[in-house]
Amino acid sequence: RALDFLPAELYPVLIQAAVVDGRKFVVRDLGGTWPFPILSFHWVLDYRECHYDRPRRRRPIHLDDPKKSCMKAVILGVMAHLRRELEGPWHGTRRGRRFPPPSFQGFFSSPSERRCRLRVVDMTSLQTEDEENRVPDTLSSWSITDVLAKACIEVFKNHTAFLKRCSKQRKGSSGASAAPRSIQVEVLADLYVAGDIDLVCDALRIAAVSPLCLKCRDFHAENLSFAHTLDLVQTLDPAGIRRLDLCFNDLDLRDLCGVLVHVTRFTDLLSLKISYAEEEPEMMATRAELQGLSALLGRLTWLKELNLTCCKLSGKLRHALSEVQVPLESLELPVCSLLPNDLAFLSQSIHAPALKKLDLNYLNFSDAFLQPLRDLLEEASASLLHLDLTECRLTDSRLEALLPVLCRCSRLRCLGLCGNPLSSTVLKTLLQETVILRDLRLVYYPYPMDCRRQNLPPPPSASHCVLWHDMDQEHFAVVKAELRRMLVDSGRADIVWTDKFLNYKAVDYF
Repeated sequence: RALDFLPAELYPVLIQAAVVDGRKFVVRDLGGTWPFPILSFHWVLDYRECHYDRPRRRRPIHLDDPKKSCMKAVILGVMAHLRRELEGPWHGTRRGRRFPPPSFQGFFSSPSERRCRLRVVDMTSLQTEDEENRVPDTLSSWSITDVLAKACIEVFKNHTAFLKRCSKQRKGSSGASAAPRSIQVEVLADLYVAGDIDLVCDALRIAAVSPLCLKCRDFHAENLSFAHTLDLVQTLDPAGIRRLDLCFNDLDLRDLCGVLVHVTRFTDLLSLKISYAEEEPEMMATRAELQGLSALLGRLTWLKELNLTCCKLSGKLRHALSEVQVPLESLELPVCSLLPNDLAFLSQSIHAPALKKLDLNYLNFSDAFLQPLRDLLEEASASLLHLDLTECRLTDSRLEALLPVLCRCSRLRCLGLCGNPLSSTVLKTLLQETVILRDLRLVYYPYPMDCRRQNLPPPPSASHCVLWHDMDQEHFAVVKAELRRMLVDSGRADIVWTDKFLNYKAVDYF
């Protein structure tokens, strides 16, 4: 009842406070009477994260399912708003007559209901729990998709049934009466699908005619067959798709090209992540097949980020990128079996001077890679923000050889070196040399080789990294403390040096 007299300016503060205090019914009612065109759920939850432990709260925060409960509450409020708007004048119709009469409709509608202007609910960029370690019923990528798809389908079914009733009542009425109003609220979200596609496909197909319209910005699909992947891509509305992640689906190169023919409709696409499986492990994609892939990539004229995870490109990176005429800002090539001539091509391409992110994870590094990688880093030194060399078999001598050009990457923010066989001595050298990089904020470093427990047999070769259970924890704690002290003494306590690779999310450069 208080919402009828509440100034619109108080809504943002109240919905944030309601989320912090775990009052999901208040969140529902505020969402259903939102007096602004846009409601950003990401902004609401950001406030909750920042004020999670504020001492002055009357009720404890419900830690079991706070994000998911609040998300559902907002959607329920929006559904209630749509029902009022779409069915209000026809609600309670009897024998073809509307009740209450038109002259009294303003009296029976509260101010908060009349002023609701909500047109877009933005649920993009939500921080979800790690799928492997999350507790049941917390917010996950799939739970967001599931809740939104079910809500859109339910609203569509209820509204379709309502329109049929209204049509029958108009036909049976002697007097002319106005048709129900038309209104639509868009729900903008990042969608995730794995396995069962029917629910999401149904929600996307009815988007144009449903009062609650599901719109996708970033789309991630995995564990799908070629037919299911194709169905989803064809169902997506090309307008507004920013990222498309099709890694880890059951696709060979021919299937992938068949899907990308439809992806070329996505004229706003900035980021594409793809992978393909070889029909036989010993069979590599031919030059002609990769040039066909490149021709399709070349039609994505706004593409800035390309990820080719697990694509076997040994000596053929040139063919895969030959038709991509727009400089890429992010290139991820993990587990691609690259050769030195692939890095040499990349260093001479149009992409090198524009690269902000370079991922070469699991590169089988040898001395032959040193000069091509140095040349590539030199070309990218003015733009590079993120460099990932995880599990690349970098030894002390190879890292030291890369240090001079690495220190010329003046804008570098993040450096990943996990899983490489490095000593604590070279890690200290790396720290001392890179503190001059004023933008550097995050370094992932491996467990040092000299922190390995002494009673273990020697590793098979110097290229094998140290695992957690092989560590001498006391020795490693001493090394970590010394690295922290060196950062403080150098005046760079703002740099995070960590061995916990999964605890930090990648920077979104878009």
